[in-house]
Order: sequence, then structure tokens, then C-alpha cells
Amino acid sequence: MNAQPLVDFSPALRLALLAGVIALLPLSWWWLRQRGADTRARLAALTAITLFLTFDLTVFGAFTRLTDSGLGCPDWPGCYGQASPLGAHAEIHAAQAAAPGGPVTWSKAWIEMVHRYLAMTVGVLILVMAAVSWREKARLPHSPLWPAATLAWVVVQGLFGKYTVTLKLYPAVVTLHLLGAMGLLALLALQHAAFRDRPLVLASPGRKAVAATLALLVMQIALGGWVSSNYAVLACTDFPLCRGQWWPPADFATGFTLLRGLGEGGLTIESLVAIHLAHRTFAAVVALAVGALAWQLWQQADASQRRFGATLALLLLAQLASGLSNVVLGWPLVAALAHTAGAALLLVTLVLLLARSASRRALPRTGSRALAA
Repeated sequence: MNAQPLVDFSPALRLALLAGVIALLPLSWWWLRQRGADTRARLAALTAITLFLTFDLTVFGAFTRLTDSGLGCPDWPGCYGQASPLGAHAEIHAAQAAAPGGPVTWSKAWIEMVHRYLAMTVGVLILVMAAVSWREKARLPHSPLWPAATLAWVVVQGLFGKYTVTLKLYPAVVTLHLLGAMGLLALLALQHAAFRDRPLVLASPGRKAVAATLALLVMQIALGGWVSSNYAVLACTDFPLCRGQWWPPADFATGFTLLRGLGEGGLTIESLVAIHLAHRTFAAVVALAVGALAWQLWQQADASQRRFGATLALLLLAQLASGLSNVVLGWPLVAALAHTAGAALLLVTLVLLLARSASRRALPRTGSRALAA
């Protein structure tokens, strides 16, 4: 049997048609519910739907990685040159018979392709959002270049998905793919906040605190992606100690060598411990920053700010619980998925808070006067 090429565009048209059909479901619901609404309300609703499905895509991407299904179909964008695992039944059966434990099995192939179907559906929704935004640009509170940038971002994200497969789960690419998903969530959250136009009045130090906390969170998400893509979660299986010590031997130089394939570069347990410890230690910094911001918001008289503070506090507690569960319970799938979902929700909450607390000078088409700092 000839080797399957890593990139095979023969099913691309069928995949595009399938994505269009799937996207008709949320698009039809959106059109029926928003027929009488104005442009901004319609686009806010479409952005909310896309944001929700992108969040689902991010969590399902984590599920794909955690079930070792990232190579469930060894080529891209289809599965053995087919639009679904059904058409690749013989190839999948042969691969599973040769290696029953993977990486290609019937269930893993379906998980991988469902992830791709959902990604393509999100791409179609973002394409529609960009087209509608450009057509209605005179009525929008921000430049139509933002939706266009989101469309460009999702194309780049698709390329990261391609290289995740063709480079055989190269850790740096897998981590960048996760960060790209978070970036897409952030872009959609920013646009949704602009369409809704419900500003908060925060003092300048307050906005700076939100921005600083968001930057710390992004760094922690990157570290978390590096932990997951290198399978370093179980390098420490106790807490607060690690391997029975407060600071066991750790090889940070090897652990954070970025340009290497999965399992390559002389990774040892000391390297994995270094990756794990970096994520665990920086988690304390992020927890303090998020906790302080939540407390600051909770102290305010404004109800919206208090809600943001309560939301951040609850998400932080849930994130700490899921992270601890991953360590002491042996990385259970539910806790690992909850940890990814929690990181995504924290990021979206901080982005919405930052967007809503920004001055209206950033939205000149609203004609509103700037908010007092």
C-alpha cells in the first residue's frame, strides 16, 4: 500500500460544502431570531454565537489532544484523502490492526475529524461576520478591519492545525495552536463588547491592572500549553511538594528548548519537572493578580464591576481546583478539560472587562464623549 501523503487537498471541496451545511444551523437560528433587529444587535448576536462555538472548539481541541487523537487521521485536511472516516474505513482498519493502541483508531479518527468539522464551521461563521461587517461598515462602532483581521487569524489558526498533524504534534506548534485559539476568543470578545457598547468607568490604574493581569494570564496559558504538549503534567504527582521535595532537581535548559520534536532533545524526568514547576510557580503569581483584581472590583459600588469581580473570583477558584485535581488525581480527563475551559473563560472575562472599560475615544463613530478616567 502506498504511503498516504501528509497533505491531500482532494476532499477540500467536500469538506467546504459540509462546513457550509453545518454552519447553516446556527446561521438560520441567528437570522430568524434577529430579523427585526438593527445592524449592531444582529452582529452582536452573530459574534456571540461564534464566540460560543469557538469556546466549544477550544475545549474540544483539548479533548482531541488529551485523548491522543491529534494524529487520528494522519493527513490534512481530510482523513486518508476522504471527507470523513467512513470513506477511509479500510485504511483506518488496517492501521488499527497494525497498532491497536494508536495513533490511528476508529474512535480517534472520528474525534480528530469532528474537531476539524467544528473548526471549519467556525471559519464559515467568521467569514459571514466579516462580509456582513464590511457591507454595513457605515453603521458599525469600529472599523470592518477588525472582522477582517479575525478572518485572517482563523486562516492562520487553520495552518497551525495543519502543521500540528504534518509535524507530528511538534510541541511548539501545539502550544502556538492553543494560543491561537485563545487569540481568536479574544478578538471575538473585543468585537462583541464593541457591538454591545456597555462601557464601564474604571480609573486609569484599574484599566492598567486589568491589562497586566491579562498579560500574566496569557503567559500562564502558554506555560500550560507547553506542559500539556510535552506531557509534563504528571512529572509531579504530589502537592504542595513535587516528588517529595519543595524544589526537586530540574533541567530548565532542556525542558524549555523550543525547537524540538515530541520526545526529542534529550528530555529527562528533570526536564519534565522543570516544565511542570514553571507552570506551577507562575500559577501562584497569576492567582494573586486575578484575586487582587477580583477584590478590587468587588469593592466598587457599580453593580457591573462587582459582577465582574465575582465572576473572576469564582473562575479562579474553579481553575485552582481543576489544576490541583490534575496533579493529585493523575490527570483525569474531566479535570484536564475543565482546566482548559477555565483558562479560556478567564481570558474572555478579562478581555471583556478591558474592552468595556476602555475610553470611548477608541470608538469614534459612536459620537459619544470620552468617559472620565
